[in-house]
Amino acid sequence: MKRLLLALALLFIPAVALAAEGSSDRPHWSLELKGGVFFPNLSRWSDFYGSSFTSEFGGALAYKVRREIEVGIEGTYVSADGNGQAPLHAQVAGGGQVAAGQVSYELFPLNVFVLARGVFSEDQPLVPYLGGGWTRMFYREEVKGQGKVQGSTNGFHVRGGIQFLLDRIDADAARNLDRDYHVRHTYFFTEAKYTRATADTNPSGSVNLGGVSYLGGLLFEF
Repeated sequence: MKRLLLALALLFIPAVALAAEGSSDRPHWSLELKGGVFFPNLSRWSDFYGSSFTSEFGGALAYKVRREIEVGIEGTYVSADGNGQAPLHAQVAGGGQVAAGQVSYELFPLNVFVLARGVFSEDQPLVPYLGGGWTRMFYREEVKGQGKVQGSTNGFHVRGGIQFLLDRIDADAARNLDRDYHVRHTYFFTEAKYTRATADTNPSGSVNLGGVSYLGGLLFEF
């Protein structure tokens, strides 16, 4: 983890200097704030947690190597509470059925990505995008009175979506954001993301802790 943070620092420190020296005619950074639903790959998830999906929230920060190409880091948080049996205990901690009362489940996906945006002009109303990269998945499942299973594993993710320019809806507000906070553009976006991160199981095989996410949020370019 320390090596990852050091590598990211080495990536972004020169980027900050380039952004400060660069032209103000185009944005150099993007910030995403997002939320939505996550459909886990774990088998019989709805039996354990009462629904086929749960919530996911997070954000991303990226530097624009070119106007169309970004490199960045994304972090999200997934959680669920249920009653019954604990799927992660059963699949990772020893096999078989694990009797459980109250169960809490958490995922902390950390993504390092490259992303391409189909932007050809600064006032383009719709911008499609596609990206993907490396994932470090941190997981934890706790059964009340029976301890917890936690750890981390590597994987990958891919995502794509479309962003909608909001500047024209309130041009005065857009100009004020640019003047006061150097926010060049604001978008609303929707995206789909697939994550695969497998953890070794006992006694055999592996389990994919990833799944499919459907997210929406706001994108700020500055």
